[in-house]
Amino acid sequence: METRTNIGGLELKNPVLTASGTFGYGLEFCDFVDLNALGGFIVKGTTATAREGNPYPRMAETPLGMLNAVGLQNKGVDHFTSHILPQIKEKIDYTQEVPTRLIVNVSGSTIDEYVEVAEKLNAFSEVDAIEVNISCPNVKQGGMAFGTVPAMAAEVTQAVRKAFSRCMIVKLSPNVTDIAAMAEAVADAGADSVSLINTLLGMAVDVEHRKPVLSTITGGLSGPCVKPVALRMVWQAAKRVKIPVIGIGGICNTNDALEFLMAGASAVEIGTANFVNPAVTQEIAQGLNAYGKRNNIARIQDIIGII
Repeated sequence: METRTNIGGLELKNPVLTASGTFGYGLEFCDFVDLNALGGFIVKGTTATAREGNPYPRMAETPLGMLNAVGLQNKGVDHFTSHILPQIKEKIDYTQEVPTRLIVNVSGSTIDEYVEVAEKLNAFSEVDAIEVNISCPNVKQGGMAFGTVPAMAAEVTQAVRKAFSRCMIVKLSPNVTDIAAMAEAVADAGADSVSLINTLLGMAVDVEHRKPVLSTITGGLSGPCVKPVALRMVWQAAKRVKIPVIGIGGICNTNDALEFLMAGASAVEIGTANFVNPAVTQEIAQGLNAYGKRNNIARIQDIIGII
């Protein structure tokens, strides 16, 4: 099966990507998966300056999923471009007709921070695309996430669009009333593609100690438990916007990925499943080919949005 797909002008050899924050910088998974077998991988959230993240405990297991409140721990964009990027470049086979794509997740607390990171990454052609995480709290708006108000989402998208010249994906928060309206807002503001969903807001309580499990009280819920919600939102967004949609949320196997593709996603991101099976992304890429062969499907494009 021809597995090539396109996310806003960026061609992928296959529709399998990794979700930011679950795959490190890709380097940590090289013993388990061939990076060059993937359509691309998205490195962990990168900010303008180093961040320590939230206090522990900041992760908790839940039925069919997990909560996390890591808090975008990273060493900043300058450390990434000077120390991490050279190592990643050594792992990518650029002789392939369509090399594995490197995508950097961009985060910030103000629009200026997003723009600063995007501008610095724009100077490195090895960064094929950025994924703008608009689920971050806007410190100038009392902590309200950029991704919860269409006008605010459009504002940050428009600003980053001016700073980055290649493919720009905007990652949408599911903690909104109308996900399709959010997708439309960022599409109109210049996004090449949207990825959804980011984590749902959740919490857990330690009944023995009578206090929240997470230090931050609430955190992001991910894993198989969110899949039906994510699938519904991807379907809604894909019907509303003309730009490509990337599906995320509880994808653990080939069938899960196929559901998102048939609902309208042009590509998928695998997240929490990487913690359970570090080779899952490559297995899904192989599984898509096997499905195509079994069902005499010539191109992956023939099933995208088929429902």
